[in-house]
Amino acid sequence: MKFIHTGDWHIGKIVNEISMIEDQEFVLEQLVKIIEEEKPDALVIAGDIYDRSVPSVEAVSLLDKVFSRILLELNTPIIAIAGNHDSAERVSFASGILTKNKLYIQGNFNEGIKKVELEDSHGKVNFFLIPYAEPVVIRELYKDTTVRTHEDAMKKLIEEIRKQVSGKERNVIVAHGYVSFMSDIEEVAVDDLGEEKKKRAGLEVSDSERPLNIGGTDLIGGEVFDGFTYTALGHLHGPQKVGSDRIRYSGSLLKYSFSEARQRKGVTLVDINDDGEVKIDIKDFKPRRDMRTIKGPLKELINPAVYKDTNIEDYIFAVLTDEGELVDPISKLRAVYPNIMGLSRESSAQREGSKTSASLGYKTKGKDELFKEFYKAIAGKEVDEDKFDIIADIIRDVEREVK
Repeated sequence: MKFIHTGDWHIGKIVNEISMIEDQEFVLEQLVKIIEEEKPDALVIAGDIYDRSVPSVEAVSLLDKVFSRILLELNTPIIAIAGNHDSAERVSFASGILTKNKLYIQGNFNEGIKKVELEDSHGKVNFFLIPYAEPVVIRELYKDTTVRTHEDAMKKLIEEIRKQVSGKERNVIVAHGYVSFMSDIEEVAVDDLGEEKKKRAGLEVSDSERPLNIGGTDLIGGEVFDGFTYTALGHLHGPQKVGSDRIRYSGSLLKYSFSEARQRKGVTLVDINDDGEVKIDIKDFKPRRDMRTIKGPLKELINPAVYKDTNIEDYIFAVLTDEGELVDPISKLRAVYPNIMGLSRESSAQREGSKTSASLGYKTKGKDELFKEFYKAIAGKEVDEDKFDIIADIIRDVEREVK
């Protein structure tokens, strides 16, 4: 059985007030070509099909166009679930009718856990669809008061699925959430931020991923999926495995934040043989525009000799290393890089670490010393003596006028 695992399309995504629809259509055309070439038994989408619960007309139109080509022209089944960005009700609409065209989509649990059976020359492969749901939904659905966290909810759902599992068949889970095998999931203090907990749990997270819960209660132990042939996960935007290739995130369709600048985007081709062994192949996308960070003095970044061999149409975040004041740098950068999305100064990290010019004991320090501390906090280095002599003269002049 060969299928394509993908997820986190986020159709209709807007990044820094720029619509990604054209970029999404560009890579989805590549996905269609991959399906044409590989002829998989199915396409699996592990949630976050849309970016919003109420998608735009353009987003719905693009998805309809892509689904129609895959289902009707290529005759390839689509297996999909709702993610935390999707509206479960909208995703589930007309799913009974759509099944006749081999679109198996699950948005909620109104009719229990959907099981999709596909066959190859070696027999059945069962796909169990677990769309994203808050723990309270699962608690009410099964009348189980012990369900409090996302892991509790997943354990309950997997418990129900195991009742339908045959050891002789190959079984695939399609789910959406944070899954980790790291042993220190339970070792992080309860008041730690959820994002820090995810990092400590060994997951590669991105700025564009919406938190599911505060405090890390959304983490799910990978051992929950023990015994299943493959688990196709969605939610994390970085392609990665969890423990082994039997549990994987395919990653997002495109880069949706600069924290993803170094990530490869594409789809995961999963091949399961008759013994249940899993073989993985990554198919990369070539985006219409890349998302990358450039760094250096302003004059250098807008120098043709520097950018002549790059794609100036890329989505750019500029980190400026200039020391002095700059006049309207964003306009100067945009004249060269029309799709620039933002900029910062190199010392921004140090600036975040010190919000005032005064450290402890400021009441006993002179103005000269306070200025030196302020300069270091802003510039990230000690002030030059020549520059400081000028500032010292200004400070003395101001003090004389005040007196």
